[in-house]
Amino acid sequence: MTWDPFMRRALDLAREAAAEGDVPVGAVVVHEGVIVGEGRNTRERDADPTGHAEIVALRAAAEALGRWRLDGCTLVVTLEPCTMCAGAVVASRVDRLVFGAWDEKAGAVGSLWDVVRDRRLNHRPEVLADVLPDDSSTLLRSFFGR
Repeated sequence: MTWDPFMRRALDLAREAAAEGDVPVGAVVVHEGVIVGEGRNTRERDADPTGHAEIVALRAAAEALGRWRLDGCTLVVTLEPCTMCAGAVVASRVDRLVFGAWDEKAGAVGSLWDVVRDRRLNHRPEVLADVLPDDSSTLLRSFFGR
């Protein structure tokens, strides 16, 4: 399965976040080939420290599916998740995490930490990195270059 179409939707959501003055990160949750949750960073807009794209998308997917356990789902996000979001990935039991760009400053899926592969935790999703990484990186560099 190719994750590019889903990453393109996440990139669209990231652009929406940037248009609102937030760091351009977007995420979608996919279940059986269909997007069941979408999110973009909303920290600035909502004055919410937990308003990360991944958290917003996971909440939307849980509501759509009527369950907090998101087994059978894949989270597709434009940027390597931070520690909070990596913890949410583990807690939500998603089967797979797909991301675009690495986050050398705060990434928790291999850059600084590797929360999702920690054998001490009760769930370890499959990880697929580097899906349209240049698109994600360019968007972030453009935002921070302003």
